[in-house]
Amino acid sequence: MADGVVERRKEPAGHGRLSRTAQWWRRALGSEGYERHTVLLVGKSTVAATLAWVVSFYVLNAQSPAFAPFSAVLIMQVTVYQSLLQSSRYVAAVAVGVAVQAALGFLGGPELLTFALVALVALALGRWPALGAQGSQVATAAFFAFSTYVSATSDLEKITQLGQIILLVLIGCGIGILVNVAVVPPLRYRSAEHGIHTLARALCDLVGDMHPALRAHEVDKERTGRWRGRARRTEGLVTQARAGLHTAQESLHYNPRRLLRRHRGRTGFAGYDAVLAALERVLYQMGSLTRSLDRWSEDESSPRYRSFLECYADFLASVSEITEVLAGLDEDKLNDQAPQLCRLADRAQQCRRRVTEQAERDGLPLADPARPYGVLVIEATRLMEEFQYTCDVLQHHVDH
Repeated sequence: MADGVVERRKEPAGHGRLSRTAQWWRRALGSEGYERHTVLLVGKSTVAATLAWVVSFYVLNAQSPAFAPFSAVLIMQVTVYQSLLQSSRYVAAVAVGVAVQAALGFLGGPELLTFALVALVALALGRWPALGAQGSQVATAAFFAFSTYVSATSDLEKITQLGQIILLVLIGCGIGILVNVAVVPPLRYRSAEHGIHTLARALCDLVGDMHPALRAHEVDKERTGRWRGRARRTEGLVTQARAGLHTAQESLHYNPRRLLRRHRGRTGFAGYDAVLAALERVLYQMGSLTRSLDRWSEDESSPRYRSFLECYADFLASVSEITEVLAGLDEDKLNDQAPQLCRLADRAQQCRRRVTEQAERDGLPLADPARPYGVLVIEATRLMEEFQYTCDVLQHHVDH
């Protein structure tokens, strides 16, 4: 092992389903990232839905109590601002749908032709751009309203039930917004910093699983196929991270956490866009790297190639240290983190050079397109170019 390389895991990760499940929960509990965000969103949605059901079923004894928890979960957005925006559109869509049903229902009665007209008008109104993504709820509300209208026995009951649908939607949206504001409102979870954290943590976890297996010469098809699948799924995080850059400022609107002293005046680091672009290219290179490892054959696990694998494991371990720092990137700590990243990049460059030297010393067929060695050496070089660029961007920000 190269001097100074710190291994985060000494043994390769387990293959079994229970082992992978345990790893997922360790990532959720151990660091900010996709897993923790998922747990948080599910938990908050559960709380909101339960409270909405209690109010609609036990307090109001509503005829259709499910409208309230459905509405509460539907508007549980990634930012408080989006929750308010989408809930207003959702309430408007439901009100339009119920109004269409009320108007046509009382004119035409509970007939098949009436339902067809309700569907036609509701689906057409659902295309109204002002409703945005909630446009489809116009038809949904109209259909549920028609079902309620048909089951009612008197005009008063019909009016009451239709009005109750709108009331339940308002209750559900209100509870959803309150839970979103009161329970860890998503200020940092969808910030520009969080986008970088999520990508870097995903990279760190992936590389952290890879280098112990390479050092142990365990490069079987099942393991490399799983790496390849994880790299492919990780690429989808780029879109979320870019959305995070857009919602970073948006998340400040109507969010009580922005009033806290540690968040006051924070508007984000302008260099995050360049860092994110570099990480996006790193993910692309990681995808290529895992595809190359997936082409590894049993013959290439012979003693002749073990030194190359061990050098590559050292290189990936050094890369893991860089991603570990990026996963905790903090604008307030950049004065310390940027020089640390530069030192780690220098160390990783040394490991990368040893990879090339070892491949040449072992006489590996680097020019053979059917063998993975040449691509692995090239990907190591490209990975370091992107990480070096990222470190330079951060250091430039600190210097200026």
